[in-house]
Amino acid sequence: MEGISIRGASGARNTTVGRLRRNAVTTTSVTGGGRVVAVGTKTIDVWRHFVNRRWNPDTQFLNLESMLDDPELAKHGLLPPGAPGSTAREASVIFKLASNLKPPIQTISLANNKIASGQVLSTLAHYVPKLANLSLQNNDLKVWRDVDYLSGRKGKLEHLRELIMIGNPLRELELKHGRRDKYKSDMARRFPSLVMLDQEAIATIGFDAPGPSSAPVTEKRPTATSFPYEMKPSFITGVEDSIISNFLVRFFPLFDDQRAALLDAYHPSATFSFSVNTTIPARARIQGLHSQLPNQRKLDWSVWLTGGSRNLNRLGGGSGPDKAFHSLHLGSEAAIRAMSALPKTKHEISGSPEKFCIDAWPVGQGENLKLFISLHGQFTEDPSQGIRSFDRAFILAPAPPGSRAKLNGWDVTILSDQWCIRAYSSHEAWRLGPMKVQGGDPLPSQQRSVPPAAQAPQDALSTFVGGLVLRPIPAALDLRYASLLRGFSAGAGGASARSHYADLPTNRIECAVCRGLPAE
Repeated sequence: MEGISIRGASGARNTTVGRLRRNAVTTTSVTGGGRVVAVGTKTIDVWRHFVNRRWNPDTQFLNLESMLDDPELAKHGLLPPGAPGSTAREASVIFKLASNLKPPIQTISLANNKIASGQVLSTLAHYVPKLANLSLQNNDLKVWRDVDYLSGRKGKLEHLRELIMIGNPLRELELKHGRRDKYKSDMARRFPSLVMLDQEAIATIGFDAPGPSSAPVTEKRPTATSFPYEMKPSFITGVEDSIISNFLVRFFPLFDDQRAALLDAYHPSATFSFSVNTTIPARARIQGLHSQLPNQRKLDWSVWLTGGSRNLNRLGGGSGPDKAFHSLHLGSEAAIRAMSALPKTKHEISGSPEKFCIDAWPVGQGENLKLFISLHGQFTEDPSQGIRSFDRAFILAPAPPGSRAKLNGWDVTILSDQWCIRAYSSHEAWRLGPMKVQGGDPLPSQQRSVPPAAQAPQDALSTFVGGLVLRPIPAALDLRYASLLRGFSAGAGGASARSHYADLPTNRIECAVCRGLPAE
């Protein structure tokens, strides 16, 4: 009679004696006298033989499919990944042994193993970081968190080109509810190098930087360092410059010091929301902005995160839809109430003009014509005096005669206000010229030549919109600008705007001053 003896596998499992040791499996036989004779076979040797038996060096393929049905593992009483009672330890042993195979592994199939938790796969990227193809077909992965064990910040599969998830509840449920495109997009976001998903090609956008390849890598990083297009100046068109200037120069001092006074500027049915992105941009991290600036470590995200942030990437779980609904503030009073509960800010609009970047253009047609403003910049948060970056998007409409906005001196009223608060990254992000793509490359010099006229202290936002210059636009865009530049509205200076820009659409408006360039 033959059996398997596992030392320490007695009832006292929580004691030192009861701990399962990696090398404690022995093949045993029972003699006629009842004496047990142990034939030493280390567990690690069993796993090593199993991995070598499943390895095909010619195709660089490791077949780990259906391990529950493997007779050798069953003979020695070993629990493969996915088996009831197994842990991530067994998978780690297999992956570590696989890392020693020659030539290096390109493909692993873990199909048909009933794996129900991504934690089992958490060490795969550590031991086989250059894996190109992975099949998880017909397992039991149910949620995105299971996938995140493979695509997390630590130990990503950065070279993965093909992934098969067919037969997993996560994938099948997404397709059942008509979310195929979102499923593919979410997978591609987690694995940027992916070109095949579930045996179908993924559309990719590429520049001149070569992507991960299964071929031997001769360099540690791509040689391309810039995007194919350069950063251009801000773009403003189809609106009287004084409209933007008057609005922004009045809005931000009130927002900083007296938010309740902005009640009249918001339309009674206006919407307001804010979202928070706590991730420190890679280039800011490389520059050390968050350790070198004196007050950055004093900043606290908690008041923003608990104050109603509408970052949809964070609104997960069953309460997600409810949070998304309640974090969208409808009406002027609700908007002011929400923003008044947020930390005090200070926008240095009288500082260097290049710290702000503004784009603006009309949207809609005829009586429904509105003005869209996109603003990027930075502010100081009280009381920490740390600096944050922000993006803010407004949709404005002419203030109707007799409205509270018009009676209180506002030419426009706010229909929509979306505010994104981000970890600080300097205004060099929108510096004119080539856009660097490699985080480790040296940044362009922060010194630039500024004409003496632009160095004089002045209101940055006034300077921005006051320094408009006309530049020719491509003929192909003429029709688009012709439809946009019908006038903002008579009630918002549209008549003078149409007169002032009578030579459009053969020209467009750009701001050069905020870049430190002379107005032409």
